[in-house]
Amino acid sequence: MKSIKNQKGQALVEFAIILPLLLLLVLGIIQFGMIIGGYLAVQNAVREGARAGVIGCTNAEINSTMRSVSPNLKSEHLIVSIMPSEGSRRSGETLMIRASYNYPLTIPIIESIFGGAVPLRAEIAMRIE
Repeated sequence: MKSIKNQKGQALVEFAIILPLLLLLVLGIIQFGMIIGGYLAVQNAVREGARAGVIGCTNAEINSTMRSVSPNLKSEHLIVSIMPSEGSRRSGETLMIRASYNYPLTIPIIESIFGGAVPLRAEIAMRIE
């Protein structure tokens, strides 16, 4: 009959083998949730920028609106493209806003596996009023 002391040692070794994989899985789930939150923030910023643009705001006002509705995003990482240009917008035409954002990974293990940042892109088209 095996002693209980040996079985406890075996369970500890098995736990030590599984623990890094379990931690990697949990940290990956956390980082994925943070990335999804960043994508939703970019998508919301683009939508709010388009809403401002279709009622006649300038490009500077659109950019300001986009940055104000997404305080969790670093402004220097947010790249915005607005078409058509400010002077050529006419009522009934389509306003297209595209934004890209390099979301920095915050968990060091995940960062070393996937690189330093994840590119997030969003675009929206709305008719100018």
